[in-house]
Amino acid sequence: MRYGGAMETSLSSLFVTKVWRDDLIQKKGFARLLEDLGEACAFIAQEDQAGRRWCKDKGYKGYTSYASLTDLPTRASAFGQLKRVLDKEVAAFADALYLDLGARKLVLDHLWINILKPGGVHTSHIHPHSVISGTVYIDVPPGAGSLKLEDPRLSMMMAAPTRRTDAPEEMQAFVYLKPEPGRLFMWESWLRHEVEQNLGREERVSISFNYNWA
Repeated sequence: MRYGGAMETSLSSLFVTKVWRDDLIQKKGFARLLEDLGEACAFIAQEDQAGRRWCKDKGYKGYTSYASLTDLPTRASAFGQLKRVLDKEVAAFADALYLDLGARKLVLDHLWINILKPGGVHTSHIHPHSVISGTVYIDVPPGAGSLKLEDPRLSMMMAAPTRRTDAPEEMQAFVYLKPEPGRLFMWESWLRHEVEQNLGREERVSISFNYNWA
């Protein structure tokens, strides 16, 4: 029986989960856009009666336009400007993921406002029927809580021991990303995530989005 040549002991990283992080506030003109987005979010939250009713019916502690409005980029110019920024960020992320898009491209499918009151949470979930999802943070009061990401293999680990507390970030079962005004996080839409409880005294405002392959 023949065997291949000798191989040194090695440790590889396979099936990597990538997360995109960018502080948009550092980009030219984004600080002003951030102010405009905050004003637009507050105005729409006040005017969107259908969205407010949906939140009340679902027990959402705050406001989201997720189920009521699908035209934010054309409804207010600030959201249109944000879309142009996100289009570039998503294209760069898709390239980093080595996605073979062929003749198609990733396009914005939905953009929505999230205003989480003190005590509010958004429980663990994924974003079906999309490729890339993410959030841009507008107002983040002290104590607002992190974005919690879950290892997608967690349900298959069965009797595996937990990770040691000194494990690096990429080896943890849960990773907590700290939001800041103007900060952008993006991930592949199958990655389970949740919003920790807002323990601050003010509302936590963010804008989330999905991109599809079209």
